[in-house]
Amino acid sequence: MNIIIRQENAKDFTAIYDLVKTAFETAKVTNGKEQDFVNELRNGSGYISQLALVAEEHENLIGHIMFTTTYIVNGDARAATLLLAPLSVALAYRNKGIGSRLINEGFRLARELGYNSVFLVGDPGYYHRFGFKASVNFGITNSAAIPDEYVMACELVANALLETKGIIKW
Repeated sequence: MNIIIRQENAKDFTAIYDLVKTAFETAKVTNGKEQDFVNELRNGSGYISQLALVAEEHENLIGHIMFTTTYIVNGDARAATLLLAPLSVALAYRNKGIGSRLINEGFRLARELGYNSVFLVGDPGYYHRFGFKASVNFGITNSAAIPDEYVMACELVANALLETKGIIKW
């Protein structure tokens, strides 16, 4: 496989929408609106173009990942962090390391941009391998009614969340 990981661009948006929609049709947990969520995130104030990535093979999009800015809030204090959402890989390319490559490249770029932590809602069985742990282990809860085991955090820099407590805002 000759996979290229690159930044998304406006010409990709329709293909990304279709990829995300199709990928989540076979997901264990889905609300069926993940493709619309991508557009909402892209149009929001937290969008970081350098952290919206696609995987492509022979000019066909086979994967997508997006990291956007969000905040951990504790009273009047706000600490910037990243939200990883969503990660999508075309069905024919699953279990071939595409998701891992997207995550690892996103982490590398996020560190270069000065981010030190990432949060997500997802399957612990998948995301633990990347260093994600339940955010409550760091003293950080979530603002939605999502079970704690699915709301996870990963420190991109050692001990980045050691002094950070509060509520992650979606």
